[in-house]
Amino acid sequence: MVEVALRPKTPLGHASVWQRETDWPIVIAAFALIGAGLMLSLAAGPPAANRLGYEDQFFFVKRQVGFAGLAAITLLGVSTLNAVWARRLAALVFAGSLVLLATILLVGHEAKGAQRWIRFAGFSLQPSEFAKPALVVLTGWLLAQRQLYPNGPWAGITLVFFCATLGFLLLQPDVGQAALLTAAFVVTFFVSGLPFRWAVIFAGGGAALSGLLYATLPHVRFRVNSFINPTAYDTYQIDKASEAIARGGLLGVGPGEGTIKTSLPDAHTDFIYAVMGEEFGYIAAVLLIFVFGFIVWRGLRAAARIHDPYPRAAASGLFALFGLQAAINIAVNVSLIPPKGMTLPFISYGGSSMLGTALTLGLALALIRRERTVWKG
Repeated sequence: MVEVALRPKTPLGHASVWQRETDWPIVIAAFALIGAGLMLSLAAGPPAANRLGYEDQFFFVKRQVGFAGLAAITLLGVSTLNAVWARRLAALVFAGSLVLLATILLVGHEAKGAQRWIRFAGFSLQPSEFAKPALVVLTGWLLAQRQLYPNGPWAGITLVFFCATLGFLLLQPDVGQAALLTAAFVVTFFVSGLPFRWAVIFAGGGAALSGLLYATLPHVRFRVNSFINPTAYDTYQIDKASEAIARGGLLGVGPGEGTIKTSLPDAHTDFIYAVMGEEFGYIAAVLLIFVFGFIVWRGLRAAARIHDPYPRAAASGLFALFGLQAAINIAVNVSLIPPKGMTLPFISYGGSSMLGTALTLGLALALIRRERTVWKG
């Protein structure tokens, strides 16, 4: 018998394995979204800077270029991790995010009636953008422990983590992010194979909490009522967004030729999809939806083929988180649901949103890498 010495893998070897196992169509689609976001930043950024009184009309554009570069590095860097290191990174990010979410309640920056940001050195950080993907990964890992230690309180621990994060979000208050977090958590929870009775518990708890929020938070009540009966309330933002999309028609009025963006609040963030509809038309708007749908479809299909419970559940939750955020933003822009104040992933202006989305997809790509062996630790 001939014995062959096993050599340790070199950094070049790890890079080769990563290159072979990574789902490059998803990476390419993600970079296409980042590119589209930069292009739309050129369209919506200068009017927003002028409206907000910045001397440099390219203030938001320049910052978005920097955010896009950091997001690209984050996405690719995190995607090189294996399942164990993805979980370790998620644990660190989650712990840090919880500390920052608690800190926000004491010294956070308040804007539009909500306290969601920490400001430093001219930048604003929104910890909830990082807490969401980190919680999803930890949930998938903790629930997978049931196969190794079936008598452990794994579901209870995940619910404690979820309720703590949800509580911090509702205290800000940030109902939109809380709803998105809940949806992604539920997807991860049930892909892990927990009993149907939990669906009844979640449905009942969600209905009760929704009623409580409607009764106690005036801005939630206003958004719901204005959506149900728009003629009785001021719906300026939604009306302007709808007008912009309708004005664009099939092919749009042309890059830089949009006019409604000059009077549309948050045109560079929450309502950038309306800017795209006006300047590039229905075809481009639908194509953007297709790119988001392609990433989610391909990611969920890859997750479904994984036999290991932890990466399967966590990746499913991460792709659901990514897709649902895009769906909510677009639905608000086309007046299908009440306003939520949520960014369009990789498209809207914002450092926290860009980096949080990059972390989400980077972790998801790390978990669905091909040739994955059965997870042991």
